[in-house]
Amino acid sequence: MRICDLAKELMTTGKELLGLLQARGCSVRSTQATLTPELEQYLRNEINRIYYSGKTQAPSVAEAPAADATAEEEETAGDVSTAVDATPAAEEEAPATSEALPEEEPDAEEEEAAPKTIAVKGHVVVKELADMMGVKPNVLITALMKMNIFASIGMKIEFKVAEKVAEQFGFSVEHEKKVTTPPPQKDEPKPEIVADTQDNLLPRPPVVTFMGHVDHGKTSLLDYIRKAHVAAGEHGGITQHIGAYQVEHNEHVITFLDTPGHEAFTAMRARGANLTDIAVIVVAADDGIMPQTKEAIQHAQAAKVAMIVAINKSDLRSANPDRVKRQLQQMGLAPEDWGGDLITCVVSANTGDGIDQLLEMILLQAEVLELKANPRRKAQGYVIESRLEAGMGPTANVLITNGTLQLNDAVVSGSSWGRVKAMINDQGHKVRTAGPSAAVKLLGLTSVPEPGSEFHVYKNDREARQVADDRAAAARLSDLAGSVAPRTPMTLDELLQEKAGSDKRTLNIIVKTDVLGSLEAIRSSLEAIKSDKVDLEIISTGAGNISVNDVLLASASKAAILGFHVGKDNGAGAEAKRKGIEIRLYSVIYEMLDDVKNLMTGLLDPVVKEHINGYAVIRQIFDMGKRGKVAGCMCMKGKVTLKGRARVKRKDDVLYEGKIATLRRFQNEASEVREGQECGIVLDHFTHFAEGDTIESYEIEKVAQAL
Repeated sequence: MRICDLAKELMTTGKELLGLLQARGCSVRSTQATLTPELEQYLRNEINRIYYSGKTQAPSVAEAPAADATAEEEETAGDVSTAVDATPAAEEEAPATSEALPEEEPDAEEEEAAPKTIAVKGHVVVKELADMMGVKPNVLITALMKMNIFASIGMKIEFKVAEKVAEQFGFSVEHEKKVTTPPPQKDEPKPEIVADTQDNLLPRPPVVTFMGHVDHGKTSLLDYIRKAHVAAGEHGGITQHIGAYQVEHNEHVITFLDTPGHEAFTAMRARGANLTDIAVIVVAADDGIMPQTKEAIQHAQAAKVAMIVAINKSDLRSANPDRVKRQLQQMGLAPEDWGGDLITCVVSANTGDGIDQLLEMILLQAEVLELKANPRRKAQGYVIESRLEAGMGPTANVLITNGTLQLNDAVVSGSSWGRVKAMINDQGHKVRTAGPSAAVKLLGLTSVPEPGSEFHVYKNDREARQVADDRAAAARLSDLAGSVAPRTPMTLDELLQEKAGSDKRTLNIIVKTDVLGSLEAIRSSLEAIKSDKVDLEIISTGAGNISVNDVLLASASKAAILGFHVGKDNGAGAEAKRKGIEIRLYSVIYEMLDDVKNLMTGLLDPVVKEHINGYAVIRQIFDMGKRGKVAGCMCMKGKVTLKGRARVKRKDDVLYEGKIATLRRFQNEASEVREGQECGIVLDHFTHFAEGDTIESYEIEKVAQAL
């Protein structure tokens, strides 16, 4: 017998029989090979043992093939009773089966108690279905035979067939649903944190923030303290980035955070307040308390930090420190010299008056606060500012709140991580360590971290990378979970109807800035521009120079590119010119906001207004032959002008709208004809007028819309 014939008889695959033979040591490779009687018996016994637990009464080995053959013979006659009745004969020959049947009854009861639903993906293999239902494969094959389906153990059957045959055994079959179970959350490695004991805690420098209204002299004060001209280097005299600097006074170190005062940088200023111990509210003695000053005080109060008010510009003639104190009193902040507990210092950034007293008050306040930290542990702190710098890669200005940061520490901030390759202090010098309240620039991160995010030091690179990757994956999942469900495609009619019903235009822009802090502030300022007629959509944002990819994105989305304190990469300018993309670069935020408003206004179609100058009535018509007809008119009201447009009206019907080709007074050409004067009018390509018609002179004016 050939292997393939035996496989068909045993209702299995030739590949399976080949596997059994090869396992025995035979080198046969084809299913067409002929078997010896010994090998044939060996395969029968093995298949019987594998699929039928060694019970020789199995109809699939002895009777089922015979039944199969009988059924095939009698199928032409339409009668399959022989195949159906094959099983009882086998049971009579093997009395062991009748003894085994009672043992299966408890199993049947358990099956009834168990859930009767089976989930399959679609086509299912006979053996797998039998295992799912807990029946022997030969029993299932017999049931399939009754349904006139002749299947082997390894054959796949359709879902509908599986459904029908499973019903006979008391099971229902359903399609397996794809369940997306979230991956098991791994325990995130913890940063190296040592418990702070009283012995380890040492006094640390206070972190001081200068806050207040724009142009009240915050940077100038800090400039005087640092003896460096920071304000002169800022565009427009406005501080546009958070900076952190350390100064020494009376052998004590003070860390200063210089936060921007312009209203667009509210978010940055709020973040600065939350990183600080003492807030110095700078108020100009001539201007007094302004809206942003109140806002700064609210930020400081919300952050629960100590406050000192520095009344600046005291050297000016118009200075009135008492008025500032009165305003503070009205806000419920009583100055110390007026019986309250708010420290106020009258200072001048120009002359330096009162600066020493201010520094002494800061140190005194720090002493009262008892600021302490543990320099013997691994560092932790906050990212003040971050950017992508040419030649350095991602950098982060960090303020260390506790511990000491060292070179080669594995740092994680949000989903950014890296090994500290270099640290640069506020003086521009490279340092190897940075203790509590120190501000340094870190190099070596893999990506730009979010400003305001906390950073920690981990044991090694592996843990740091794992934490950063897990956070990035979690952020992606939350973004996907929070994303809007995809809309169903709109028909052409729906699309046209939507366009017809909506008069709103959209200005798409791409914003690139040098640092993420500025980006955050610019985005909030742009989103604050409200208009009922034009939507402003920020397609993309990022830190760094404008690249060719930005230009390609702008071309695809029909957007303009705005750059703040950035330049263009090589090829970006040429690509923008080729694609017709507008790139605008700014160094002061006011100009950017004004330009965006102008761009939005430019999207609006101008409002067309019509001004009627006057009208004339046709009294007589003069036929000039080939030169056409001249309407002899009398101007009845206003004036008729040559530059304007004209319409011919007969009662309420408009016959013509166009231009006046010629306007004459007697023999002379005229630019306009006033009320009560006679004139001759030749219209441009129109002669079908009659006596009594009215020629109306009007002008069209296009007025730009407001947002």
